[in-house]
Order: sequence, then C-alpha cells, then structure tokens
Amino acid sequence: MKRKNRLMGLLLILTLLLSVPSYADDSVKIVYAEVPEDWEAPHLWAWADDGKGVFDTWPGGAMSEDSENPGWYYLYVPKWASNVIVNANEGSVQTSDYQIGETDIWLTVQDSDTVEISEVKLTTGELPKYVPMIDIYAKVPESWETVGLWAWSHPEGTNAFAAWPGETMVQKPDGWFTAKAPGWINSIIINGNDGTVQTADMSIESKSVWVTVNEDGSSEFAYEAPAVAAETVRVHAKVPSDWSNINIWAWSHPDGTNAFAAWPGETMTDGGEGWLIYDVPNWINSIIINGNDGTIQTGDMRVDAGKDVWIVVSDENTYVFDYLPLDEVEPVETTEATEAESPAEAENDNGMMPMLLLAGAVAAGGGLFVYKKKKK
Repeated sequence: MKRKNRLMGLLLILTLLLSVPSYADDSVKIVYAEVPEDWEAPHLWAWADDGKGVFDTWPGGAMSEDSENPGWYYLYVPKWASNVIVNANEGSVQTSDYQIGETDIWLTVQDSDTVEISEVKLTTGELPKYVPMIDIYAKVPESWETVGLWAWSHPEGTNAFAAWPGETMVQKPDGWFTAKAPGWINSIIINGNDGTVQTADMSIESKSVWVTVNEDGSSEFAYEAPAVAAETVRVHAKVPSDWSNINIWAWSHPDGTNAFAAWPGETMTDGGEGWLIYDVPNWINSIIINGNDGTIQTGDMRVDAGKDVWIVVSDENTYVFDYLPLDEVEPVETTEATEAESPAEAENDNGMMPMLLLAGAVAAGGGLFVYKKKKK
C-alpha cells in the first residue's frame, strides 16, 4: 500500500500529539539548544566519559524544533551521556564539546566558540513528551540513489512522518542505511529514488529491525544484525617497555563512527618479534594506541582506510607509522612546525608541506609518517 498522496495525511499528523502515547522515563534527560539563525537543521552529538556514543555517525541526532519556543531545539538523550556538541548545516558548523550532568540542560549557542549552559529552565510551557525511538536498518540495491523510511501505526493509520517518502535514511560505513522511528509504529516501507521504488508493507514489532531489500523490491527482515564476516585490516604496534595493557581505539573520520563500544577500545595481542596486533574494520581511518588502561595514549593518527599499518610509538608525544613494516623503511628527516611558524615557514627541506592534524604536526617522506604530538 503506497502512502503517497493520502488525503488524510495532514489531519493524521495534526492529531499525532494527541493520539500517540507518551512515556515517562527516568533514564533520559532533555537537551535544549538555542542556535544562531544561520544554523540550519541542528543536530546533537553526545557520548559518555568512557567514549561510549549515543549515536552511530556524525552529525548525531536531529534536534526537533519547539513550536512553543521559537529558536529552541531539543532532543532526549540517555542520562549517562556526559558530553555534547551542538552542530548544524550538515555538521559543517559546531560548538566545542561541553560536559553536562544528569539533569535537563539548556544551551544558548551564540556562535561556535560561545555557549552558555544552564540547568535552570529557559523555555516556557511544559517540556515536550518523551517518545522512545527504535532503529531501522536497510540494505538496498545499488540502483537506489536515495533511501527513505515510511512508518506508521496500523490499524489507526497514524503516520510517523509528515509526508512521503518519509525520513531520509543515512548510510553507515558498513553499507547499511539507518533512520529512527517512534517506538509506537508497527508498520514500515523502505523506499528509494525519492519514493519511486519501494517495498511492500512490513508489519514489525516495536524494536530495532534489519531489512534487506532485493533488486525486485522484495524484502526480508530480522531483529538481529545479520552475521556478516567483516573485512578487516591489521594494525601492528610497538610501544615503550613501560606501557602495559595496550589497547587500540579506532574510528571513521569525519563521521565519528567508532569501531569499538567504549574507551580504551580493544586489547592488542602478541604478534611476534615485538609487535602487537589487532584486526580492525577496513573502513576505519583514524587510530589511537593507548596503554595503562587508557591513561596514556598517542594522539589521533589519520591512516588510509583499507590498508594494513605498522606503528612505532617512542613515547606518547612521538610515533611513526607506515603501510610497510617499519624495520624495512629508512628513517626520514622531518621538520616540526612550531606554534609561531606559518605554514609557508614550516615547509620541509624537500619542499613538502606538513599537514596539521588534531594530534599535532605530521611530515611525510618516502611513505613514512612521523608525528610529534604538541603539548597543550
């Protein structure tokens, strides 16, 4: 049943707030943000102190506009989320990260660098009702250029979204598209190419679901992620002798998808000849090596996705990596850019320009990348 052009669609949306059950949940808090006028489609990125993220990919969860308080947007997050970033314009503008407590919070964003935080309510009226959400995942044919989710409650016919083709699904690094829907829905359609192709109606339970769409539009779904052998690359690392309990933290930049659930990541194992090893998903492009249960670490290392990598850590501020075993590579001379140097002044003797990364300066020559993490 195609939900396009339903005459009663708008009426059903208007009655949504009255007909959808609300829930009281002591495990969540509301985050409000007032943003500048040129910040469009605000999103919230949130995580715990141990690195556990609330959302799978950057820019995070879409914030809803509070119609009773113009200029204010809100989103419910778990109480354990202790760090937040507000961003907008498809993640191209953002605040710094801010620590918050377990109570409701109001953020007044004046610009990217200026944010006022208040635990005192700054909006008027009652807080919006909390409605639990579920995750919908879809693997679709390659010919589908856009992917949408249409969801509703049967037999009432209450739609989760205002208009066909519904909520845009976002592709994750593993190839699955994902979107959230209210927990009260029990029927979905996955559609593509701006709603011109679609599956049939699917009746589902109120929990996360994985849908596989075939070329002919037929589909199957399951309530657990399909077991797929992940394609991996191997990370090799040598660390100082006084480092113990060595772990690897890895993610995809700039979308922020983490390979592991919580800091400090996964324990590296003995690979022989002094090397520690760990196999990570082949879509990661950022690595941190840490030790002593995450209390000491390198800076961020940007690596090529899909390649095995060898890393030698001299100390937490100095480390090198390459895509060939480092004992086969001749050392290269590097020039570290100082805080006072301009990019032009920081050129290497061979004319190569260092790239400035989050961790500090990196110089490349002959395939070897040498990092010096700057002191803050």
